[in-house]
This record gives sequence, structure tokens and C-alpha cells, in this order.
Amino acid sequence: MADTRTLTRQEAPATGFLPWRVPAPVALTALLGLLFVAVLLSLAVGSKALSFGQIWTAAGGGGPEHVRDVLGSRVPRTVLGLLVGACLAVAGVVMQGLSRNPLGDPGLLGVNAGAATGIVVSTAFLHLPGSPTWAALPGAFLAMLIMTTMGSGRRGVVPVRLVLSGAVVTAVLTAVIQAITLTHPNAFDDYRYWAVGSLAGGGADVVEILPWAVVGLVVAGLLATSLNALALGEEMAMSLGSNPAVTRWAGIAAATVLSAAATSAAGPIAFVGLAVPHLARAVVGPDHRWQLPAALLIGPSLLLVADVAGRLLLRPQELQVGVVTAFVGAPVLLWLVRRTAGESS
Repeated sequence: MADTRTLTRQEAPATGFLPWRVPAPVALTALLGLLFVAVLLSLAVGSKALSFGQIWTAAGGGGPEHVRDVLGSRVPRTVLGLLVGACLAVAGVVMQGLSRNPLGDPGLLGVNAGAATGIVVSTAFLHLPGSPTWAALPGAFLAMLIMTTMGSGRRGVVPVRLVLSGAVVTAVLTAVIQAITLTHPNAFDDYRYWAVGSLAGGGADVVEILPWAVVGLVVAGLLATSLNALALGEEMAMSLGSNPAVTRWAGIAAATVLSAAATSAAGPIAFVGLAVPHLARAVVGPDHRWQLPAALLIGPSLLLVADVAGRLLLRPQELQVGVVTAFVGAPVLLWLVRRTAGESS
């Protein structure tokens, strides 16, 4: 395995750092508190607002029955947000670490579109029983394989080519989804409920994606030191005892499983996997041993806050969380593109 030394700022890939850096354990504690607040907001805000006192009482089995019913209806949505946010955020950290590309996001690279295509094909033609995750996984792996093959050169993955390949794969698979859903009404009815990304249900539930999420998160955690070594370059990684090929394929498998699980449950939610790794890197630095747990806390917090914002913006109706993250994520993407262009000029 790779040497476990910590990356320095000079060795790390180009990223931005906040001027008020704090020790990583302190930052993780603060992020844990932020996640706790996001969970409380997710439980409290909705068509029927609940006070924190009502939540506390109802969680203990007391209080009016209708309050317990409202709280009970929001708990699965909140837990799903925690799980989906964690999957997308960690998948983003792994993909950016593997590709050494700040635009490495499973959504932008076509993995989420591949998972969605697998579900639509299964609904329209195969009618597979069981969890939609089983249909999402083959599509996600196929999209990842095509994108990686197209984005690789003689010396391995080429960052610019990887992003372009992901854009091509996403465009083609989106066209396939539209063609199928427009010609198969049953596929369209199932697809439209989660096409824009929602935590309100309609896809796989928490129990169905939990095993995949656990496997993906564990594998990603085991790759932390190898990702640190890979950030120094393949030759340096090999000199430190790491195997770049094993790291790359294990990381691709973990990111694909995490993306497929999240997409099968909540639909193709964009930009979480893109923005969270940058936020985590800004808070705890370039070391993946700190980045991964930071992303594990920031991703669910961001997704739950976006979901709460969606409930408030169009009250009494709701705006799907995928639409909110897209509105927030588009400026982030433009900033990253301008920043990347500035660094390369």
C-alpha cells in the first residue's frame, strides 16, 4: 500500500484554500454540527412546520398524534438525503482524485446518465423485478467504461479528454433516454417522477441502496492514502509502494457504485459531486484522509439544505432538490471553469 504521509500544499493539486484554516479535527467537528442543524431543518420545515421542542417530544413517542405522523413522514426523506448526499460527495472526491481534474464529477462524466439509462431501458423493455439499483448499476458501469476508454491516452487518463468524453457520453445517453421515454408511455410515467432529482420517493428506498452505499464508502475510505500518492503522479506513487492501476480501477468501481445507488434512489442530482470536493478541500486541505470524512459530512448537509430551500421557495408546493442544486451548481461550475482557465494560461 501507499506511504501514509500527508500531502503538503506544494504537492497537492491546484486548489483554493480558505485564509482561516483550522485543524482538521476541529473542522470536522464543526461540519458535524452543521449536519445536525441540516437534519433538524429537514425534520422541522415543510407544509406543517414543527418546532424543535415538538420534534424532541415526538421522537420520544410523546405529543399529539398528528405531530408524530408528520415527523414520521419526514424521517425517511431525511435519511435518504443523508445517504444520497454522502454517496454523491464521496464519489466526487474519488473521481477528482483519480482524474486529478477539478471538474471530475460523476454527473458531468456521464455516470449518472448511464444509471438513468439503465433504469429506463429496464422499465421499457426488460421489466426487471426488484430494486431499480440492479438496473442502474450496469448502465453506470457501461458509461464509466466508455468514458474512461475515450478519455485515456498512452500515458493514462488525460483530464481534458476525460471531461470531453463525459460530455459526449452524457449527451448521447440523454438522447437515448428521451427517445425511449417518448415512445414508451410506461417508461415515461416512471421516469418523470425522479427525472429532475427528488428526495420525495419514487425510486429505490434506503434499505435497497444501503448495502451498495456501504460497500462504496468503505472502498473509497480504503483508497485515501493511495489517492494521496496518486496526486503526486504515477511514478511517485509507484515509488511510494502504491499501484496506480489498482487504485484507479478500485476507485472507478467505488465511484460508479455510489453514483448508481444515489441515482436509483433520487434521480440524477447534479453538481453535488462537483462542488462538495472543492468545499472539503478548502476546509481541511488536500489530504484525502481528511477530505473523505469532510465530504461525508458536507454532502448530506448541502443536499438537505437544498431540499429545505425547495420546500420554502414555492410553498405550499415544492421545488425538487435537483432543480435547486442545479441553480446553485451552475455558478460554481462557471467559477471552476474560469479558475481552471486562469491557472492554465
